[in-house]
Amino acid sequence: MPWCSSGGRAANSYLRDQWFHSLQWKKKIYKYKKVLSNPNRWEVVLKEIRSLVDMALTSPLQDDSIHQAPLEIVSKLLSESINLTTQEHESIIVAIAPLLENNHPPPDLCEFFCKHCRERPRSMVVIEVFTPVVQRILKHNMDFGKCPRLRLFTQEYILALNELNAGMEVVKKFIHSMHGPTANCPHPRVLPNLVAVCLAAIYSCYEEFINSRDNSPSLKEIRNGCQQQCDRKPNIPLRLLHTNPDLVSQEVTSADSRHKTVIVTSNEVHVEVERNNTVNQKLKANTGNDSEPNLIDCLLISPACSTMSIELSPQAERVLECYVEILKILSDYDDWRPALASLLQPIPFPKEALAHETFTKELKYVIQRFAEDPRQEVHSCLLSVRAGKDGWFQLYSPGGVACDDDGELFASMVHILMGSCYKTKKFLLSLAENKLGPCMLLALRGNQTMVEILCLMLEYNIIENNDTQLQIISTLESTDVGKRMYEQLCDRQRELKELQRKGGPTRLTLPSKSTDADLARLLSSGSFGNLENLSLAFTNVTSACAEQLIKLPSLKQLNLWSTQFGDAGLRVLSEHLTTLQVLNLCETPVTDAGLLALSSMKSLCSLNMNSTKLSADTYEDLKAKLPNLKEVDVRYTEAW
Repeated sequence: MPWCSSGGRAANSYLRDQWFHSLQWKKKIYKYKKVLSNPNRWEVVLKEIRSLVDMALTSPLQDDSIHQAPLEIVSKLLSESINLTTQEHESIIVAIAPLLENNHPPPDLCEFFCKHCRERPRSMVVIEVFTPVVQRILKHNMDFGKCPRLRLFTQEYILALNELNAGMEVVKKFIHSMHGPTANCPHPRVLPNLVAVCLAAIYSCYEEFINSRDNSPSLKEIRNGCQQQCDRKPNIPLRLLHTNPDLVSQEVTSADSRHKTVIVTSNEVHVEVERNNTVNQKLKANTGNDSEPNLIDCLLISPACSTMSIELSPQAERVLECYVEILKILSDYDDWRPALASLLQPIPFPKEALAHETFTKELKYVIQRFAEDPRQEVHSCLLSVRAGKDGWFQLYSPGGVACDDDGELFASMVHILMGSCYKTKKFLLSLAENKLGPCMLLALRGNQTMVEILCLMLEYNIIENNDTQLQIISTLESTDVGKRMYEQLCDRQRELKELQRKGGPTRLTLPSKSTDADLARLLSSGSFGNLENLSLAFTNVTSACAEQLIKLPSLKQLNLWSTQFGDAGLRVLSEHLTTLQVLNLCETPVTDAGLLALSSMKSLCSLNMNSTKLSADTYEDLKAKLPNLKEVDVRYTEAW
């Protein structure tokens, strides 16, 4: 056929060849579809599949459909041929393996691979063929939401690895191969994809209970198209096992009991709730809006009922154990830990999982790793993302549903958070309102972190009630470490009163090259209650001197030009020196992270940010939030 008869002549030989090969490929694909749609003999089918694969691999055409079309033909063949033996299945998988090196398997083929992983987890095909396929999925997949069967196939593959003799050791080696031997994983998509697989697998363990609670279609039912109300299975109440079945009824019928416990039914999930004033207030506060009560507020385990667990099937138990162990392994990699902490905030697990003692006990290792990490981007994820939304800190604190260690993990979380939390007073206020009892109990047992917390509450006047203050003092004086810290607190308070006593200069300039220690020594030498203007320009002070600056009650003007004062110091100043009017930060190492904290200093009239790392967005934000700001210097910054 002349090339011009197709409607026009090819512009060049390359385009002509592309047309020719496209027609040849279309013709061959049609032939293979016809042959494989009516398979007669197994030998012929396997030979044709191999020939089809060779054609796709040797084709000079460059297009995704060149490899995807043969995979779809084989996928259709497998779905329609139900009489093939296991050996024949494996032969087909081996035959199409070269096409899977650079292509994701189509959905129907994923279903076939999942079935093979479940039925023959010890097959060599799983290790030799599926491993590179799953590695490619984890490295390159961008969204499991668009291809959920890829996630399901990855999930079943990992479970198949766990069924081998070495079990989790094989899974651990696989994860290490995905991370690589270097300190930082070169593939940014591996961790998010692994976490997505873990979350979906853990969710599937409680899916039956979740569906019985909200009567929504399960993932399996959605895939099968069963979304009608008539197709839904009947509600199954969540089974909570008690050591004594008569315990609840005895406590409910006991009229003189000091703490009554009742069965609360919330969306068919039966839990025990200890009825006390605190919980009642929280539940009443939540009834004013449409949101349901917080799990950590409503799942307070009654002291009389020490054992409470959800009964999962043996298969679900194995899945849960495998994927919680994977989360533990992921938390051991230093480079992955910040992203993992971010992916687990807010808490992504269903309520049923958080009420399951086995799950929270195993997941505790991951939270401990977050609490031990000195990086703020890691341990700050322990806190809730917003007010009214509980986080890991609340879940594993005394009174939370997951606390099983008398507050040891709680103390370590408080210790690391206090070391990096710039809103110290706000954090202490939340502890005083919600966790004062546990803090005092741990301090009574000699926990040094809690002793420091109680001392800070007294120092910052967090506790207003006089009786509570006296109780805290008695708690501190009951241990040697508490007695010593309380005496140091009293000494600091006497020095603070002397420092803040009216008198002394109104203006003060430190000599150049002065250090934090020089400033502390100077301020401890007399009264500076009248000091309004302090210049630390061209000195060697750092953010550490902020602890001294916040003790000056009358300070209105502060010059930090060309010092090493950074973001951490700005955060402390913004919380305590709210009446500051003039601030010079010229040529300091402050960044947007610290400058944004200045938005709480509403009295600022003059702000010099010349030659800092100020961005245009932060500058606009500060102008909007500081109504009294009249003079601003942003020269030699991005906002200039």
